[in-house]
Amino acid sequence: MEDDRAELAEAARKLFSGPIAFLKSAPSLQFIPDPTAPEIAFAGRSNVGKSSLLNALTNRKSLARTSNTPGRTQELNFFDVGEPLQMRLVDMPGYGFAEAPRDLVKRWRFLVNDFLRGRAALKRALVLIDSRHGIKPVDREVMDMLDGAAVGYHLVLTKSDKVKRTELETVFAATRDEAAKRPAAHPQLFATSSETGAGIAELRTAILEAANQ
Repeated sequence: MEDDRAELAEAARKLFSGPIAFLKSAPSLQFIPDPTAPEIAFAGRSNVGKSSLLNALTNRKSLARTSNTPGRTQELNFFDVGEPLQMRLVDMPGYGFAEAPRDLVKRWRFLVNDFLRGRAALKRALVLIDSRHGIKPVDREVMDMLDGAAVGYHLVLTKSDKVKRTELETVFAATRDEAAKRPAAHPQLFATSSETGAGIAELRTAILEAANQ
């Protein structure tokens, strides 16, 4: 079992060190690509560090745009992983920010919800939680939607280097307890840091494992 896990981890390392390319942005469902490869979707509050995590996972500095302005990602962004194509990563619009007009927030939410509910190629979602703040009501709304749609997901703590170890342990435990209550939540949690690399290799392995299921 350990040997199999080590092989999977090495395969994930090689895959994410290889060819990865931006495919397209989709402002609505009519523009999304045909579901020709397993997909892993990234969801999270605006400014949770989603773009930085994508860049860390793929060993790139600018695969996904990063910004100090919450809500910059306004479309579904698709990235092809591997040659030949092995999977797609889907960077979804951030949610829960106050700066954008209400109608725009509503449109983005419908886009994300419709995509997650109806995408046959979607193997797993990653719901990103800021280690400094823990789970917020808007995160629970997304988790409720994923549970209702029976879309399996991991909870992923970001920015774990920004809090003290004892604080991280407290947030991790609370997040684990929340996952245990959720029918579609995977029990394996991840505490990650895009700056230090903590948890990145383990998350890569889980992504490849989910894509292969």
